Amino acid sequence: MVQNLLQAGFSVIVYNRTRDRALPLQSLGAEIADSPASAAQGAEAIFTMVTDDAASRSVWLGEQGILAGAKPDTILVESSTVSPNWIRELNIHTQAFRLLDAPVAGSKPQAESKELIFLVGGDSQTVADAQPVFLAMGKSVMHFGDIGSGILMKLISNLMIGVQVATLAEALNFAKRSGLDMAQVVQALSHGSAGSPVVRGKAVQISAEDFTPNFALNLLHKDLGYALEEAGNHHAPLPTTAIARELYRIAMMQGLGNQDFAAIAQILKS
Repeated sequence: MVQNLLQAGFSVIVYNRTRDRALPLQSLGAEIADSPASAAQGAEAIFTMVTDDAASRSVWLGEQGILAGAKPDTILVESSTVSPNWIRELNIHTQAFRLLDAPVAGSKPQAESKELIFLVGGDSQTVADAQPVFLAMGKSVMHFGDIGSGILMKLISNLMIGVQVATLAEALNFAKRSGLDMAQVVQALSHGSAGSPVVRGKAVQISAEDFTPNFALNLLHKDLGYALEEAGNHHAPLPTTAIARELYRIAMMQGLGNQDFAAIAQILKS
C-alpha cells in the first residue's frame, strides 16, 4: 500500500511497531518515524493497518499515539479489521478529526497490484476528499454509510470466506479419501457452480499443501470472533460461523495460527 502511494507521488511518513519492517520503504522514498505521534505531525491523511483492537487502541490513543500528534480536522482512516465496538469508541475520541473506517477486501496480491477494494464507513464528504488516496492504493471505494458500516461489511465478508474455506477443506479431504483425481476435483470445484475466487485460490493451496500466509489463520479466527460479537448485538444468529471459528481455534491449538488460513485443512489429515 505504501509503495503504491509513493508511486502515485504522495509524500509518505511511515511508522511500524517493528521498525525493521519499515526499513525497505525508506529506499523507495518514505520517511520513517519513531512513533505514531511523530508520523502524524503535519499529515493531511493518516492510515492505520494493524492486527486487532488492542493494537489499534495503542496506535491511536497511546502516550505517543496518533492523536497526540495529529492536527485537528485531519482525515483519519482505520483500515485494520477491528470490531465495530472499538470503531464506535474511537469515533468518540476523534470528534475534532474526520474519521473513516475503511478495511480492505483483498490480501497481499491485491495490495501489490493495486486491486484492493475499500469498504468505507463515515461522512460522505470525508470519503470524497479521501478518494484520491484510496484510489492510489486500490481499484474502488464502496461507501456503506455511517461510521462502523465499513468494518461491519468486512466482517460479513470474512465470515463467508472463513466458512467457505472450512467447507472446501472438508470437500477436498472427502474427495481425496474417496480416491478421486485431485487435479480434476480442483478444476470441477473451481469452475463449477461451487466456484468462487476464494475456492479457486484456496483449492490450489490446499491441494499443494502450500500454506505460505497471505492471510494468517489466527487473524481470521479473530475476525470471526468480532463478527459473532457484533451479530449478538443485533440478535442475528451465526451458527455456521460459530462452528467454523471453533475449527480455526483447533487449528491454532495445533500450531497453525501463523500459516495461511487454508491450513485449516491440516486438522482433517489425522
